[in-house]
Amino acid sequence: MNDTFEILSQARAWRLEGRAVAIATVVATWNSSPRQVGAKLAVDDRGHMSGSVSGGCVEGAVVEAALEVMQSRTPRQLEFGVADADAFAVGLACGGRVRIFVEALE
Repeated sequence: MNDTFEILSQARAWRLEGRAVAIATVVATWNSSPRQVGAKLAVDDRGHMSGSVSGGCVEGAVVEAALEVMQSRTPRQLEFGVADADAFAVGLACGGRVRIFVEALE
């Protein structure tokens, strides 16, 4: 199921309430990743989230980056990668890499 419409609708609702919002999008994956290219996560300035780009520690790091992007208005590209042995601990299904683009929603 593609939940992009629901995620972007929530982001729009937050913006209409006057909140700052950032959108994170999976732009590339290598090997295994829990989310496919195009998966989105919306984050508001209160730390509320809609959607998902990974899970575990990766998702937490993306939320932190989104909060920074909302303040700086400077987009960021993040990349996370781990070996098979460490993958589950950081939220990747098994060893792989994921690249995520984070931008403020105007």
